[in-house]
Amino acid sequence: MRRIKMADVARLAGVSAMTVSRALKRDSSVSPATRRRILGIIKETGYVPDQIAGSLSSKRSGFIALLVPSLNNPHFAETTHALADTLQAAGLQTLIGYTNYETRREEPLLAALLQRRPEAVVLVSDGHSAKSRELLLKAGIPVVQIWDWPSRPIGHVVGFSNEDVAVNMVRYLAERGYRRLAYLGEINDQGTRGARRRQGFVRAVKELKLGPVRLHDQCPPPISMLQGRAALPQMLKRWPDIDAIMCVSDPGAFGVLTEAQAMGIDVPSQLAVIGFGDFEVSRCCLPALTTTAVDGGRIGRETGMLLLNLLGYAEQDESSDISDGKTSQRIKIEVHLTPRGTTRGD
Repeated sequence: MRRIKMADVARLAGVSAMTVSRALKRDSSVSPATRRRILGIIKETGYVPDQIAGSLSSKRSGFIALLVPSLNNPHFAETTHALADTLQAAGLQTLIGYTNYETRREEPLLAALLQRRPEAVVLVSDGHSAKSRELLLKAGIPVVQIWDWPSRPIGHVVGFSNEDVAVNMVRYLAERGYRRLAYLGEINDQGTRGARRRQGFVRAVKELKLGPVRLHDQCPPPISMLQGRAALPQMLKRWPDIDAIMCVSDPGAFGVLTEAQAMGIDVPSQLAVIGFGDFEVSRCCLPALTTTAVDGGRIGRETGMLLLNLLGYAEQDESSDISDGKTSQRIKIEVHLTPRGTTRGD
């Protein structure tokens, strides 16, 4: 069976191919009766319009490319859903690629996605290589980095400073009397959001003069609950006097908490545990985990609305400076430290 072409639909409808093309548009100038006949034939024959050919003439491919590190992380799932829903209201679709937290996978993914002429690229800010930056800077379309606050943005930004959040987490622990802090992080995380949380930890420990910087970076990203559990005995062997552990994310923190309970260590009086992300497990464990909450859905919605403005799908205020896409927009998302049972109260 050969593929049905526009010419076949035109022949069956008794019209020109140009009329078929016009009938496919929302603001069609074709008469209602003719358009109904054409759409009926399209439905019967299973004709699928060639969007690539159409995008060459209209410069509208109808989709946005999104790159995320993971498909099963609830944060990125929330962001993806919110972004897709916001864009879909304007008829835009979302094409998703994932890097599995590996920078080397980002370049070929970007190259493949850009060949399909997306109208914009959205990607989690996570250690982009020089080649990836070059591809994005030369793409000539809006680029939005999300989930961080890069000092050298490629285009637009919707996120927050992971480093500053980590600084606030250390200050919170210090204010509650914890003085011998250790950090549970990840290896091979250069340029990533996790690395910036570690940098914030180091900065705050030095600023507050909390003694030596204790870093335990033994787990490949993303850290798991089992890896967090395995890390606690190793950390106590290296630093038997630590009284608080700050973790790169909640799964690792949950593992630390579980192992502490198995070892008979009282949390939070003997050892404080603090995570990042406000995963569901942080709210369900006992005691509940002190963590930092991020609204992934809001990041997706804000990104979607920004793109609709940049791409001209939304009505613009005449005073707006973002319709041309030339002015870099930086939309800051508030995050909240959420005290729970794994740290001492005020």
